[in-house]
Amino acid sequence: MVKRVGLVVLIALLVAATLPAHSAKAQDLKKVRLQLKWVAQAQFAGYFAAAAEGFYKQQGLDVEIKLGGPDIVPEQVVASGAADIGIDWLPSLLSSREQGAKLVNIAQVFARSGMREISFVDKNIKSVSDLKGKNVGVWLGGNEFELFAALVKNGMDPQNAADVTIVQQPFDMTLLLKGDVDAAAAMTYNEYAQVLEQVNPKTGKLYTAEDLNVLDFNQEGTAMLEDGVFANSDWLAQAGNEDLAVKFLAASFQGWAYCRDNAADCVKATIDVGTALPEGHQTWQMNEINKLIWPNTLGIGMMDPAGFKQTADIAQKYKVISKAPDADAYRTDLADKALKLLGDKFDAKGTSWQPLTVTVSEGGKTSEVAAPSMAATMAATESK
Repeated sequence: MVKRVGLVVLIALLVAATLPAHSAKAQDLKKVRLQLKWVAQAQFAGYFAAAAEGFYKQQGLDVEIKLGGPDIVPEQVVASGAADIGIDWLPSLLSSREQGAKLVNIAQVFARSGMREISFVDKNIKSVSDLKGKNVGVWLGGNEFELFAALVKNGMDPQNAADVTIVQQPFDMTLLLKGDVDAAAAMTYNEYAQVLEQVNPKTGKLYTAEDLNVLDFNQEGTAMLEDGVFANSDWLAQAGNEDLAVKFLAASFQGWAYCRDNAADCVKATIDVGTALPEGHQTWQMNEINKLIWPNTLGIGMMDPAGFKQTADIAQKYKVISKAPDADAYRTDLADKALKLLGDKFDAKGTSWQPLTVTVSEGGKTSEVAAPSMAATMAATESK
């Protein structure tokens, strides 16, 4: 009987030894719920990649990624406790804080704004001052402030039709394509490409960048910070949750660095989640999203105080918030710990990164991708 029991134990030990290691470890993973700003697209590829490549699991996390949509406000979801961490533009976070939500920015992933105002070259709009007397499209409801600040900076009142006529723009480029507005708002990673994916009826060929004039709010000095990571301060105050946040950020930063260096893989990771946008459009978007993150002189996730102040000042000017935000609106210690957790070998700045050249097809179904030239890569490396 003793021998039989010993044999059973031995067999059990051998079976346990052959099981995958993650089968046992899966029970030890800590749950973290992430609420995205919008539906699945390459705008969030770094988080999809962190899940697909196992970066979250390596940090002991089981991350549930909750997709967004037109009726989902990430701040409300996180404030209600239905998610632990959220992604959204900084002005929205500041507004929620002023209304009493205990939310705090813990990492600023996008280092620059992707919002533009674009027009066809025949409109001759080469600067913001050229918008005077024009019909100008923009998304209202919180997306208009970069444009409005640029107009004011150039001596125009966006509320005065004698200066400029503001037209509420849908989330597509139909008004621009039909000629109903002289200029229209566009994100570099989405609506701008939508124009390039359309056939110019005058030529029978796709529109090109040469057909468009682009106003960049980063250059105008009125850009506002987008796609920051935030959490509920009450959740962070609970024992162990700051450590979870640090691990979440570390794995997410790894995901974004992976997308910087493996764009095609991250397009696939996005498509695998499920998206209505075709592969060619997603490839364009991935490349443009990388441009908003890399290079980053402070290191990915680290808030630029000047960028924060500019965003807050514009938000206050246009009454998104009634007063300047307090010092607790953002913190950098968790992102700093996350970068230290990744170690010195982790490339947090991406100084030598160069964007791909992506050419889209009609409808964005496919794309052609060209790697950076050797000369451009060497120049970037030498300037590092």
